[in-house]
Amino acid sequence: MTKLNLDKEESEFLDSTIKKWESDGLLDTETASKLRSSYTVKGFDWRRLAQYSFWVALVCGIISIASLIIDDTVIKWLSQLYDTPDILISLISGGLAALLFYLGNKKKKKFPERVFSNEAVIFLGVLFTASCIAFLGKTFDTGAGHFSILFLLSVFVYGLLAHRFNSRLIWAFSLISLGSWFGTETGYQTDWSYYFLGMNYPLRFVLFGILLVAFSFIMQKINRLNYFREFTYIIGLMYLFISLWLLSIFGNFGTIEDWFKVKQIELFYWGIISTAIAAVATVYGLRKNDFIAREFGITFLLINIYTRYFEYLWDVTYKAIFFTILGLSFWLIGRKAEKIWNLEFLKKD
Repeated sequence: MTKLNLDKEESEFLDSTIKKWESDGLLDTETASKLRSSYTVKGFDWRRLAQYSFWVALVCGIISIASLIIDDTVIKWLSQLYDTPDILISLISGGLAALLFYLGNKKKKKFPERVFSNEAVIFLGVLFTASCIAFLGKTFDTGAGHFSILFLLSVFVYGLLAHRFNSRLIWAFSLISLGSWFGTETGYQTDWSYYFLGMNYPLRFVLFGILLVAFSFIMQKINRLNYFREFTYIIGLMYLFISLWLLSIFGNFGTIEDWFKVKQIELFYWGIISTAIAAVATVYGLRKNDFIAREFGITFLLINIYTRYFEYLWDVTYKAIFFTILGLSFWLIGRKAEKIWNLEFLKKD
């Protein structure tokens, strides 16, 4: 029989549970010993270390490049390249992006177990692709300020690359570019006014998030897109819930000046709408066994509750009492979450 490979916390929980059952006479000594020998404690989580290491490596790389750029010697050298044609920079960036995508795809096929190093190479390819498109836009810029077209071009470029290399990471950048296009295009169409069809930016992106979530369900029926369905669903929910949360704070106001003129209590209905949608997502996730909707719903339900708590009680509550209530509430949530986790763990095992 293959032994269960458990985390330290899971192992400690089972040890204490078996010990309790043994002391209560629910298990005899032999059975308790068999249960203890049926699992082992995991060693170091090397997978997580690898993931974090590559993230840190990318961040350090970006910081090193930034540090290099602000160096006086490098600035003088770059100033000499100021007259370099934009089309040349675009071509060089495109060539580097193509090389990185080729190497990333090759490594992905040859070393499929090197998930994070392969994705890091592809991520660099994505950055050079963005540079290629940006300088291509500068090359053909007519001064109209319609740069949202570049984001739209990025959507198609990243979408094709994601499909070609079967990469969810590139698909995520395609969806981010789609959101950027939506925001800038609606701004351009209104001559960068504060409202588009009576909607400020958060309200616009609530609509955008709903459309993206709806499209993710359609993707289930399209074989070529089904692989990217979950990522589309997650990013759509991110757009939706973050926009709803911002809307619950700022309402449908276009400027900070207009927002300062009203009391926060006057925007309570946006908070009710945001909280209600989070509650609906939670119930839907629980009933349909949709863990993504459930996690988003629970997370933003708590975020909305605590946001209202700070909005309405920060100025009228003595700070010692304020933080005492806040601390107790988190302690109670932690205790409840711990009980639920224990029950789910026992059910699973």
